[in-house]
Amino acid sequence: MRVLVTGGAGFIGANFVRFLLNTRRDVEIFNFDKLTYAGNPENLADVAQDQRYTFVRGDITDRTAVTELFRRNFDAVVHFAAETHVDRSIEDASPFLSTNIFGTHSLLEAARGFPGIRFIHISTDEVYGSAPAGVIFNEESPLDPRSPYAASKASADHFVTAYANTYGISSVILRCTNNFGPFQFPEKLIPLIIANANENKPLPIYGDGMQERDWMFVEDYCRAIALALEKATPGSVYNVSSGESQPNLKIVRTILRFLGKSDSLIQYVRDRPGHDRRYALDSSKIRRELGWSPLLGFEDGLRKTIEWYRANSEWLDHARSGEYRNYYQRHYDRRAETFRSHVDS
Repeated sequence: MRVLVTGGAGFIGANFVRFLLNTRRDVEIFNFDKLTYAGNPENLADVAQDQRYTFVRGDITDRTAVTELFRRNFDAVVHFAAETHVDRSIEDASPFLSTNIFGTHSLLEAARGFPGIRFIHISTDEVYGSAPAGVIFNEESPLDPRSPYAASKASADHFVTAYANTYGISSVILRCTNNFGPFQFPEKLIPLIIANANENKPLPIYGDGMQERDWMFVEDYCRAIALALEKATPGSVYNVSSGESQPNLKIVRTILRFLGKSDSLIQYVRDRPGHDRRYALDSSKIRRELGWSPLLGFEDGLRKTIEWYRANSEWLDHARSGEYRNYYQRHYDRRAETFRSHVDS
C-alpha cells in the first residue's frame, strides 16, 4: 500500500508515520511537509533511513507540486497538514485560510484525477464549538466553530464532503479530541506545562482553568486512523474520543504531582477571546463500526509522555530554539535532488 501523508513531520503526523511503518510491512509512505515552525524533521529521525519512507518538502497550497506528487499513484492520502494553534489564528487568521482551506482544496483537486484513492481527512472536535453542560456531540451535530482555526477546519470538512458528493472522492473525516504524547510542539498545554515545571518556570493558565477537554494518548488516535484507512466506508465521519474529559487546571495539577512540583508555579492569565468552555464527543460510532477503543488511560499516557520529554531534552531544546532547522539542512538538503526526482519521475 502506497500512502501519501501530508504534514507528517508534525506531532500527530509523525507519530502516525512511525505507527504505520511499525505495524505494516507492506506500506510505502511519502511524507509531504512544508516544515513550518511545528514541522520538525527530527520527529522522524529514527525512520529516515527506512527504505519504505520518503520525505518530500513542499506546500500543499502549491497546486503544481501537489499535482506532480500525485503522479506517484497513491492508494491513499492521510491529510494532517494544517495550521492548528488557536492563539495564532486569533493573532492572524490568514495562514489558516491558506493552509487549512486552500491547501485541502488543492489536495482534493489532485485526488479527482485518481478514482478510488482513499482520502482520510484529519479534522478536530473544535468544529462543533463549545458543548453546553450535559451535551455530547455526535457526528450529526451541527458545526459551530468559534475561532478562526476552528472555522478553517470546518470549511475544510465541508469541502471534503462536497468533493465526495460531487466527484465521488472516497473520503473519511476523523474528528478527534485533544491528543498528547511524544514529539508535541511545546506551545501546546501538556508539553508546555511539563517543560516549564521542570525548569520551575510559571505555568500560564487561561482564565479560571476550568475549560474542559477530552484527552487521548496519540498512539490510540494513530490506531483509529489506521483502522479508518483500512475499514471505513467511503463518506463516513467519525468522532474519536477517550471519554476522559477533565478541566485544564486538573491536568496541570496532575502534571505537577507527577513531577513533585508545587501548585505555586500556576499563574492565572487573562482568558483568550472566544475560548470554548467545553468539548465533548460521542465516539460510539467508531467503536461500533471499526472496533476501536483507546488502550491507554490518561494518567498512564501522561506518565509515558513525561518520561519521554525528560529523556529527550535535546529534542525539546531544538524545538524551542528552532535548531531542528539545522538538522534539516544537514540531513535533507544534500538529498534535495533525490527528493525532487521522486516527484518529477
